[in-house]
Parts: sequence; structure tokens; C-alpha cells
Amino acid sequence: MSASAATRPEPYDVTVIGAGIVGLSTAYALTRAAPALRVAVVEKEAGPGRHQTGRNSGVVHSGIYYRPGSLKARYALAGCAETPAFCAEHGIPYEVTGKLIVATEQAELPRLHALVQRGREHGIAVRELGPVQIAEHEPEVAGLAAIHVGSTGICDFRAVAAALAGLAKDAGCTIRYGLRVAAIGRAADGTVTLSAGTAGPPALRTRVLVNCAGLYSDRLARLAGDDPGMRIVPFRGEFYELAPARRGLVRGLVYPVPDPDFPFLGVHLTRDVHGGVHLGPNAVPALAREGYGRWTVRPRDLAGTAAYPGAWRIARRHWRQEAGEVLRSLSKRAFTANARRLLPALRAADLRPAPAGVRAQAVLPDGTLVDDFRFGGSPPFVHVLNAPSPAATAALPIGREVARRALAAL
Repeated sequence: MSASAATRPEPYDVTVIGAGIVGLSTAYALTRAAPALRVAVVEKEAGPGRHQTGRNSGVVHSGIYYRPGSLKARYALAGCAETPAFCAEHGIPYEVTGKLIVATEQAELPRLHALVQRGREHGIAVRELGPVQIAEHEPEVAGLAAIHVGSTGICDFRAVAAALAGLAKDAGCTIRYGLRVAAIGRAADGTVTLSAGTAGPPALRTRVLVNCAGLYSDRLARLAGDDPGMRIVPFRGEFYELAPARRGLVRGLVYPVPDPDFPFLGVHLTRDVHGGVHLGPNAVPALAREGYGRWTVRPRDLAGTAAYPGAWRIARRHWRQEAGEVLRSLSKRAFTANARRLLPALRAADLRPAPAGVRAQAVLPDGTLVDDFRFGGSPPFVHVLNAPSPAATAALPIGREVARRALAAL
């Protein structure tokens, strides 16, 4: 045996790329399922939960929106129960608030009724409300009818991610922040190598690699030599928050009836665990995968989206809805007018800009937006290819599923 081979560290059994809430839940699940495993997490940022995890509205979703039998429905229903229990156990701020889904036009009433039926299929406690009952819950909210979903709540998902990181580390998991994976290879002994660049020795070796890279999941899959069959197309979700003196306009969580022809929930009103009230998000194409600023442009990201046939097919299919989203992005007055359908007392002067998020949306070549969670890869790779909302709510059951796949790949 050469000296270099003798001093080369043993490979990890499983390495997870990405310290968002899904990647950290996976590491936590691995340490619980197989305590003797050598598990690592690598993350390009300096800490956990810096992207989708820490830039959402903080809502613990009930699962009412999702098609029965889908992974989103199964995992959201489980996560809606597990997340508050996890928060309570680990001292993380949370509250089970319930929420209203409000119809403001006659055309929305059949869709609202369909949500009632879907909620009952899922076993979710749902109450139908008229205008008087709406006012009892939310005096400033206007609507023809609504449903109250009692199991919906709020929490601090970045704190959940930090807690998962701490639990995984306490169980022996290694977490390496500040390591951007630029190359994935295979060593002579069959292990997977991860490198931060094209020169120099690998940063680490592993028997199984789990890709939880979110906004970069498709690129990591291709680096591993797999065809993900989709492309991440980033959508920026912009938020406003109510000025402190106007926070009393909203008591809890208020959502519009979703448009079945558009895969986003629309502008909603959400009180967070720290007392703030956010309005949003809209959904506009981002010019960078980390395009949190309206004018943040990364040529590689923009060129990749522009060259992808699926992106143009989305534009043709949803151009009317997207035109409205872009208008509300560029015009505070237009955003306010849209939000006033739910909250008539709202004024443009009540709104303060709040940090935006970027949704990692998987899109098929034919322009179909992947609606459900999606996993891929064959040993020694496991790829989480689509995990947008409600992935934060569903992180604990998703983590167990990804851990199961990783253990099967060993």
C-alpha cells in the first residue's frame, strides 16, 4: 500500500449535498435509522437553510391543495402533524393558527367547494364559512364564502433546519459548510469523489451520494452523469410586509382560491411567528437561480433557461397569468389592487418591501411544470429533483424517504 493510500481517509457511507431543510432532514433520518453509518453533509453557504428553507412564508401546510395519493399530499399530511411536534420538542417558535381560503368572486365558489371535498378525502377538518363567519375570524377580510382549515400553522423553518443540523451533528454526522461541489467523479475503488474544482485532490469520497441541492439539483445530477429529464426554472417570489402600525389588519393566514390553470397559490396574507405580516408571493421568472433581487442576472443561468424548450412552452401556455405577475412585480399599485380583493382596507403606503425567495421549479421539456415531488438516480446516486412548497412542511417524511433510498443504494 502506498503512503498516500495509507493516509487517505476512509470514505463516508452517505454524503448529502445541500444543507437546506430536506438535506438536513435526510442526514438526521440516516443517523437515526443506522447510527453506525458515516454520514456527511456538504453545503456551499456558511450555514444551513440559506435559500428556499429560509426565504418562504413559514406556513406549515395542511395538505388540502394536493391531489389524493400524490407524494405532496402524503408527505404534507404527515408533516403537518410532525412539524409542530418537532418544534415543541426542540423549543422552536410555532403556532397552529388555522387558515382561511376565501372566494371573492362567484366563479371561485365551485373551486372552493372542490377544496372542501378534497379536504374531507384527506381527513382534514374543514369548516365552510359565510361572510359573517369570515368577519368573526378576520374582520378586515372580504369574501363571498370561505373555508377554515384548522390544522394549518406557522413556524420558523430556518430554526427547524438549524435544529436538524445540530441533532445530526450530535449523532456523528459531519457538516462541511463553504464547500461548493464543482466536480463529481468515481475513484478506482468505486467510491464517488466530490471536488471543489477541476484541479487538486477530491474534497471527500463517499459510497452513496444524495443530491438535495434544490436550485442546482438538475446540474448536480448531470455532474453525476445522470440525465434528470427536467430542468430547474427559477421563479422569484416577491413579498411585502405590513407596516407595524397596520399589522392589525390581519390576524392569521388568509389565502385566495387557487387558479387550477396556474401552479402557484397566488398572493396570500400570512402572520409569522415573530409578529410580522407578509403579503405575497407573486411568481415571476428569475434571471438567476439565486435571483433574489429583481435585477440580479447571472448569464449562465439566464442562458440555460432561455435555451431550454420547456421554458418557452411555459411562456406560451401561461403568458396571460405571467403578464399579471410581472405587472404586480413592477407596480406596487397593481400589487396592492390585487391584494385588496381580500383586504379592502389595504393601502399602498401600508406595504414595506420584504426579502424575496426563489422557487426551484422542475420543468419537463414539453413545458409541463412538475407538480409532485420527484426523486431519481440509481446507485450510488439519489437525486431529489423537485421539492418546492410544501417541502418545508413535509421535510421530516421526505427525509425518511430519501434516507430509505440512500440505504438501499449502499
